[in-house]
Amino acid sequence: MNGAEARLKELGVELPQVPAPLAQYVPAKLVGDLAMTSGQVPSCEGGFLHTGKVGAGVTLEEGRACARLCAINALAAIRAVIGSLDRVAEVVSLRGFVSSAPDFYQQPEVVNGASELMVEVFGEAGKHVRSAVGVCPLPRDVPVELEVVVRVTPD
Repeated sequence: MNGAEARLKELGVELPQVPAPLAQYVPAKLVGDLAMTSGQVPSCEGGFLHTGKVGAGVTLEEGRACARLCAINALAAIRAVIGSLDRVAEVVSLRGFVSSAPDFYQQPEVVNGASELMVEVFGEAGKHVRSAVGVCPLPRDVPVELEVVVRVTPD
């Protein structure tokens, strides 16, 4: 399989610049052989892909698109601390938070937008453990927030 950086190009995915944190945290951190992200939101071009709650103003498909964008932003944050996504040995875990209407129960389907991207980029090494949790609300009224942990190879 091609490396992750080449695979991103094949998929037409361009990683954005990592935005500056909005509070006292760092977007990603390398600890030993694990790189982990702070919560990544569906930010793009100075705004958000969508705002609101999934199941009340944000559709399931829009939520999936937000989860995918959160994963793209997480990969950008990870790349910023490890230099190249080709160093990712495996995706260890995803933790997805979905701002949900009270009667919305498809959080796993929303977070699949992120999980599927990880497998597209990393193949078998992209398979991971995960949580998909319904919450209310999320910061800035975003519909999805995602944390990612990957294992990296030495320099």
